[in-house]
Amino acid sequence: MRVFHTADSARHDPERYLRRGTPIPHPEQASRYAILHAAARDGGHALAEPVDHGLDPIRAVHDPGYVAFLAEAWDRRAEIPGIADEILTGSFARPQMHRTPTGLLGRVGLYTADTSTPIRAGTWAAVYGAAQCAVAAADAALETGHAYALCRPPGHHAYADSAGGFCFLNNSAIAAERMRAAAGGPVAILDIDVHHGNGTQGIFYTRGDVLTVSVHADPSDYFPFYAGYADETGAEAGAGLNRNLPLPPGSGDAPWLAAVEAGLAAIAAFKPRGLVVALGLDAAADDPIGVLTVTRAGFAAAAQRIARAGLPTAIVQEGGYLCAALPENLTAFLAAFDAAR
Repeated sequence: MRVFHTADSARHDPERYLRRGTPIPHPEQASRYAILHAAARDGGHALAEPVDHGLDPIRAVHDPGYVAFLAEAWDRRAEIPGIADEILTGSFARPQMHRTPTGLLGRVGLYTADTSTPIRAGTWAAVYGAAQCAVAAADAALETGHAYALCRPPGHHAYADSAGGFCFLNNSAIAAERMRAAAGGPVAILDIDVHHGNGTQGIFYTRGDVLTVSVHADPSDYFPFYAGYADETGAEAGAGLNRNLPLPPGSGDAPWLAAVEAGLAAIAAFKPRGLVVALGLDAAADDPIGVLTVTRAGFAAAAQRIARAGLPTAIVQEGGYLCAALPENLTAFLAAFDAAR
């Protein structure tokens, strides 16, 4: 399999994170890139750096003002006295608020949803590089059948104009829009991260040319809390084109694979010209912040089912956090996908 990656992925290096009110080491650490890269390399896949396609594929799904904020924030850090290694805020915009501030601190609260996405010296380089990997994988999938984008940081919680949940640019959405434009027809996204792909849902919710399907843990007491419920089915031109398949905490291979199969059935009925798989490996039983119990065999079985759909497929890395199972699950997924194609 062709694997697109960039060493810039390691330049975003957050250290701390407030999880359920308790400060802990940040789960989305730069070492994730090295671990996933080594797994892809040792699996015998063809690694390559992406061509730089510039900002246009990013702006195709993201608000220009938001993109400019991400690109410029670190260089404007002197506007906030006391900034050391990262830019964060404790003040976040709510829907009832209606004025866009000019100052950097206010813009941080406008364009971020939580404290998991600090802006650091290498953040823009990392998220920009990850987006380019997603673009490259979309192009390669249409050319050769399938490819994997080793995107880090992940992206599926990022809305068109907001970062959150460790995510800045929505790599899966960028890949899907790139694929849709190149293929000249509809595409589908299958998100199998343990967390609902709320940003992806938000980007395409009123669109009639992208089907979004998310298999995830029940969000009623789990991130992202406010989206991911089965009755969210799309609106306007996208009515009926958003499918959420939430699972109870503790669900293992059998119910998870059944949900994946239900999602693939919806995708087959939609008849897309391409597929983006938002590959979250945090559905694993051993994941430190996951609540499902999927095994390595489960990931391999999912890969086989997805591959047999026969669609040009861009696999985009989402979650999956530091544990011994992380590289093993990636190895199993990519190998099973290759074998089934």
